[in-house]
Amino acid sequence: MSEFDAIFVGAGHNSLACAAHLALKGWKTAIFERSATIGGAVQTREFTLPGFRHDFGAMNLSLFAGSAFHKKYANELKKHGLEFAPVADCFASAFPDGRWFGVSHDLEKTASRLAGFSQADAATWRRLVDAFPAEAEHLFRLLGAPMSGRALAGTAWNLWRRKGFAGTLDTGRLLLSSPRAWLEENFETPHVRATLAAWGMHLDFAPDIAGGAVFPYLESMASQCFGMVLGKGGADTIIRALSGMVTAAGGQIVTGAEVAEITVSAGKATGVRLASGETHTATKAVVAGVAPGALPGRLLPDGSGDASFDAAMKKFRHAPGTMMIHLALDDLPDWRAGAELRQFAYVHLSPSLDAMSRTYQQAMSGMLPDEPVLVVGQPTAVDPSRAPEGKHVLWVQVRMLPAEMSGDAAGKIAPAHWDNVKERYAERVLDIIEIYAPGLRRKIRGRAVFSPLDLERENPNLVGGDQICGSHHLAQNFLFRPARGYAGWNTPVGNLHLTGAATWPGAGTGAASGYMLAQQLGGR
Repeated sequence: MSEFDAIFVGAGHNSLACAAHLALKGWKTAIFERSATIGGAVQTREFTLPGFRHDFGAMNLSLFAGSAFHKKYANELKKHGLEFAPVADCFASAFPDGRWFGVSHDLEKTASRLAGFSQADAATWRRLVDAFPAEAEHLFRLLGAPMSGRALAGTAWNLWRRKGFAGTLDTGRLLLSSPRAWLEENFETPHVRATLAAWGMHLDFAPDIAGGAVFPYLESMASQCFGMVLGKGGADTIIRALSGMVTAAGGQIVTGAEVAEITVSAGKATGVRLASGETHTATKAVVAGVAPGALPGRLLPDGSGDASFDAAMKKFRHAPGTMMIHLALDDLPDWRAGAELRQFAYVHLSPSLDAMSRTYQQAMSGMLPDEPVLVVGQPTAVDPSRAPEGKHVLWVQVRMLPAEMSGDAAGKIAPAHWDNVKERYAERVLDIIEIYAPGLRRKIRGRAVFSPLDLERENPNLVGGDQICGSHHLAQNFLFRPARGYAGWNTPVGNLHLTGAATWPGAGTGAASGYMLAQQLGGR
């Protein structure tokens, strides 16, 4: 048995950031990870062939590069190997009519593409870009602050002081709007609307769901104003750097060590018991980087002592599932809409807002979508080091999918366990890509398919293949993430805290949850 100041259950990037900050403040920390590989959904591995490095889940590291944690610890992270690959051509969408639209860091490039669709949309884009620095100050302040009454009051006061009453209402309206409402209000071109709306689908926001407009807005404006970054060599560059910080400061990271129980005495967390039978004590904190449903009955066999909290954790709502398809290629796709698309980090394939809405409803009803939303990542267009010379990897995210299927919207695949149908569904995905990039199949040297259930097997926090660890709909966001009264990473059990995407401020690679909790525990 060993004694630590803080014990972490799971080695996702939020836990690592929290442990690094506390270790540098002199805390004795230990991280126990059930898997052989740390990083949670942020991993890079050779899933297909030797030398082809694929990001398991997260690929875009822009949030981490712009985070408060990176701002404070940039030198330490760089010392431990953190390296970014900047992206100039950020994201695009290709359409069945042969046209495409994309957002590049170069404003004139983006505006010129927009003008090819609509001079009015080009003017609107320039207006939004001009206004973004002032608007971003308030939105990033909200998303980067603890979710408490005091923090909200401070944000609201600052917003009112800078923008006045009408401006404050405008920001509030943006936060409450659906993607469709905001996009139709601002842009007249369906192609432009669909390109931006695709970002809402990354976070469980189909076009008509309230509260989703802010995500297409932030992603498009941030890509335009700041560009995007990937990890040099893979997204796991942040994991390797964070783990280096932890261990250099004296912290321990133990893999292959599944936590079977968080021990509790007199209403306070006292440590953990591993599946091996080992026990370890924590004098100040136990931090669980887990999906909320893992607490009552499993990590807390007798519950938290608060029945309402336990019920909320069990009812925590997960987003629809995702399939990941990793391809090793002889060359990048030859996009029918234009060779320039080969330069983009992301190419979305979903023709319209209505198509996205239909896909979402099909998945929510248990049906395999006939035309899922595809996010085609081309990381080797930006970072050739991820593949042998002249070769490429393709990162295909298939959204939205049911964890358990009741049927097939296309009427071609009989409902069955994902293990029995994933390869057939992957063929449907490749058929769709072939429409936009003929000849892709001839370039494939290897592939690896992860169904929603495969993703959960790799990482239990991805319940049902939910890559964002919980819906971000308004009823489960802000003061309600993961539940009312527990948005401050707290639980009813003393010294027991939650971190990760299921907690405020939600999914993404920014490590804000772990860093803000660390500041709270360590006295800043």
